[in-house]
Amino acid sequence: MIVRILFRMSGAAALASLFLAASAGAASPGAMAQEAAALRAAVASERARPVAPRVPRATFLAQAQVQAVALSPDGDHLAWIHERNGRRTLWLQALPDGKPRVVLPRTDAAELAWSADSRWLFLPGPRQLAVIGVAGQRGAGKVTALGGITRREFLWVDPMTPAAVLLRERPARNGGAEGRWRLLRVAVDGSETRLHEDVHPIVDAAIGPGGKLAWLMLAEGDAHVLYRHADAIPRQPVLRCAQMRRCGLLGHAAGDGLWLSGNADGDRTALLLLDAQGRLERVHEDPRGEADVFEVRLDPRDGRPRFVGYRSTVAQLHALEPADAARLAAIQRQRPGRSLSVDPGVARWLVRERGDTLRGERWWLADAQGALTEVLADAGFVFQGKPQLRPEESVMARKWPMRWMASDGRVLHGFVTLPPGVDVARAPLVVSVHGGPFNLVRPDFSNDAQLLANRGYVVFQPNFRGSTGLGRDYVLASKGDFGNGRVQQDIVEGTRWLLANGIGDAQRVGITGASFGGYSALLGVTFQPELFRVAVAGVPPADFSFVLREYLGSGHEMFPGIPMADSMRHLGLDPTDEALAARLAAQSPAANAAALHRPVLILAGGQDERVPIRGVTHYAALLRTLGKDVSLFVDEDADHGIADDRSREAYYFLMERMLHETLGGPAPEPADAALQRHLQQYLRLSGTGLR
Repeated sequence: MIVRILFRMSGAAALASLFLAASAGAASPGAMAQEAAALRAAVASERARPVAPRVPRATFLAQAQVQAVALSPDGDHLAWIHERNGRRTLWLQALPDGKPRVVLPRTDAAELAWSADSRWLFLPGPRQLAVIGVAGQRGAGKVTALGGITRREFLWVDPMTPAAVLLRERPARNGGAEGRWRLLRVAVDGSETRLHEDVHPIVDAAIGPGGKLAWLMLAEGDAHVLYRHADAIPRQPVLRCAQMRRCGLLGHAAGDGLWLSGNADGDRTALLLLDAQGRLERVHEDPRGEADVFEVRLDPRDGRPRFVGYRSTVAQLHALEPADAARLAAIQRQRPGRSLSVDPGVARWLVRERGDTLRGERWWLADAQGALTEVLADAGFVFQGKPQLRPEESVMARKWPMRWMASDGRVLHGFVTLPPGVDVARAPLVVSVHGGPFNLVRPDFSNDAQLLANRGYVVFQPNFRGSTGLGRDYVLASKGDFGNGRVQQDIVEGTRWLLANGIGDAQRVGITGASFGGYSALLGVTFQPELFRVAVAGVPPADFSFVLREYLGSGHEMFPGIPMADSMRHLGLDPTDEALAARLAAQSPAANAAALHRPVLILAGGQDERVPIRGVTHYAALLRTLGKDVSLFVDEDADHGIADDRSREAYYFLMERMLHETLGGPAPEPADAALQRHLQQYLRLSGTGLR
């Protein structure tokens, strides 16, 4: 029996659900009218709230100090990593009321993994795999090297041999050892057992009873291929996942079956069960008919699925067993409208909570009746070595799911964040475009959107066609049209739909984004200057055809073992298609620099491996030569992520300053002496908005 439990909503959560009430059915004028009505209700709700006090920008830049919280399978211990000023320590607490203690004063691990018997805690890091014996047994310390010349990667803890893990070993870059991939079982004492080796990339595996390899997933060409008897000669494939159909292995199932998360049999990813005869069954999929599976939570002892979560439009969590359903319902009554995730233990559960107004994550322990007790309540944030408070949720803006119909009839998804207490019809509107482009905006907290909303801006975050998390058809619908074409038109039409429904001042609209989002921002001010008055573009390619060529032989992968070029080909972006490259180049911001008549702010990293700095600086120099209003900030040591605290603060400061000058929003809080020095060092060009 499968029990589906949706969030019980009240207040703002219930109002948010109105946006999605018609989403399971076909799009119609009536459904779109319902969207507009729900939007008007949200506007009224937000207008009735008090205007939020100004929150310092450091609040939105601070990093969480507690990471990788993990409950032991028996539910008797809680472990976590605490980071401060680049130093990570491992903490452990005996439950229910033991005193937290440091068990490892320094670690490079970013994740934790418990053994099924709760006796061992594994710490995979970039350079090594370490282990801690929680029950006082010997064997703690380094298990094996990871990364580097070993080319070893941690997969997961062996479910059938608790004191061991499974590793994947890639062939050496120089092609040594005949270029073979290896699947290894490594015990806590460092001893190794080779479970399989292959000339094809090993993607994943499932271990069956007795500790034997039961299922193996290999990458063959542009497909992931599943084998049951991997060492049989000849071996026969059981399942083939190709052309953007994916199958993630979850674990061995009873009756010699296999649990998967994938879309081998349909549009959206779902929880799948493959039986011993090769028959595939959809066990659970989004009842709203919108979202791909976000996560499947397994029983830590026997590996059976216990919970399925969806988090593309509205957060949902479903229990698969009746005993879990009542307990989950009690939890959801206490935390209504939240993005919840459950790690089930024997004695208690660990509940992770996220939300659109909750920065970071909160953690709760749930007893057998679902009563919650908060843990790590004092977990804080830090920015530039200084503690920062979590912002009060009562002053944060709410993030509303929305849909609009594109001019070709496709229904598209996104989110709009409305500043509280503001007449949004007269407020400036900022369109914030996600990167990727094969990525998505989720319903959780967004630092950029909350910062801007706190300053009085309405923020629109579109999940244009090509975004992930909404089914295979939604991704493929972009058809590679990433110039001034269909994808950009989705963003423009969503913006105009909001304006037509009284959201935003049509004379004060800006567009921002990073990576692909930055490229889209440049497209917007170049080709739709009557709509977009300013662009803020982080690490943007000024010519997407150049990025396309970078996919050839880059070594990057969208899916394990499948070259990026092959994946891009299925997504309509064939790197060898000269006609496509020519069309993208002709429609690029770089080729149309003379048409730009709006101010732009560009931020880039000098060591960016995805968007080479030479392309960014060439575009900025071209704009300056043409007399355009361009500002350029370059952190010469930063890569594509721009992780330096000062540069991240500079990004927010410059963005606020530019939007203040062009859209009439509030001025940023003044830069301190250190930030001023940083700006003087890295601000290469200053347009009118930054002088």
